[in-house]
Amino acid sequence: MKFNRRHFLISLSSGLGLVFYSCKNLQQTKTTDIRNINSQIIENSTVSSSEVPTPLGPAPKGMFAPKRGDIRLVIISDLNSSYGSTSYQIQVEKTIPLIPEWQPDLLLCAGDMIAGQKLSLTEENIQAMWNGFDRYLAIPLRQLKQPFGITIGNHDASGYLKKSGDGYIYEKERRQAEIYWRKHQNDLNINFLEADGFPFYYSFIHKEIFYLIWDASTFDIPTKQLKWAEKSLASSQAQNAKMRIVMGHLPLYAVGVGRNKFGDVLNKAEELQTLLEKYNVYLYISGHHHAYFPGYKGNLKLLHAGALGSGPRVLLNSNLPPGNTLTVLDIDLEQDKSFYTTYDMKTMTVFNPKELPEKITGFNGWVLREPEAVLLS
Repeated sequence: MKFNRRHFLISLSSGLGLVFYSCKNLQQTKTTDIRNINSQIIENSTVSSSEVPTPLGPAPKGMFAPKRGDIRLVIISDLNSSYGSTSYQIQVEKTIPLIPEWQPDLLLCAGDMIAGQKLSLTEENIQAMWNGFDRYLAIPLRQLKQPFGITIGNHDASGYLKKSGDGYIYEKERRQAEIYWRKHQNDLNINFLEADGFPFYYSFIHKEIFYLIWDASTFDIPTKQLKWAEKSLASSQAQNAKMRIVMGHLPLYAVGVGRNKFGDVLNKAEELQTLLEKYNVYLYISGHHHAYFPGYKGNLKLLHAGALGSGPRVLLNSNLPPGNTLTVLDIDLEQDKSFYTTYDMKTMTVFNPKELPEKITGFNGWVLREPEAVLLS
């Protein structure tokens, strides 16, 4: 990956900032009310709603509609509520029916779809949580045949091993997650390349992009799985694809308050980053920190997806209030460009990325905000 590719990732596109720049009375805040934005941007010029009779791209009615790229991803993460819950908060429930209106080529979830990781939960409790996920989220997506990629989070099926090394601490949750997802594997509508480890680790190609999903439900990815990941990334299918994206639940570097500690990020982050850069991975998508941050380090883009569900967190080095987020990622394959549009689905507002910290420094390293992911002042 060439160094300058990271400069192209834009949250909501800097063009939206020109709308704000031209509106004299618009105050800068963390978010901008998307229900009241009617003007759209074409080729860096400010255009009023009367000049643009239709949106630049598909989006739910009344919401800002970013220009569609060659490929459009919708990214959500951390959907769950309290331990054992079989239902979801209102912003999760109202978001799922809206997803098709963005017309994504692929929906990605960066983990924590249910609310496990509690030893007192029975097999029946865990099954009930997956049934709740199926009822509220999966069935509507299956009915639409929406292509869908997932990674397992710590509350779905934590990979922590027993001290004895003999099996998993949350064996019941691992077993039930595998049962549920094996049953619905074909319902994801994606072209699997390697699925022996599904749903914990696997790879697929969709619309000329190679995706690798690894089991980052704990801080330590097993050596055997890392060897698989390297072999998979080095494969002709991966290297001949127009882009490579990796997704796992835990991030490489800390960005969220309360998660800035060992165990809440992947171990040996710099080594993992080097591995991904070696095979020209464009983007690593993660969740877990419940705090949205579009970043990069070195030649690797890092999307920290916020929490759509309960418990959104404040970013490190920031006093901005947290939000329940959904991110639309539009990709221009020919020019190696990508554009973020991130919404707070609880308040129905769009994030102003200029309000995010330019740099986040956690206990295990720093991450820079995408330099072009800003709105003009």
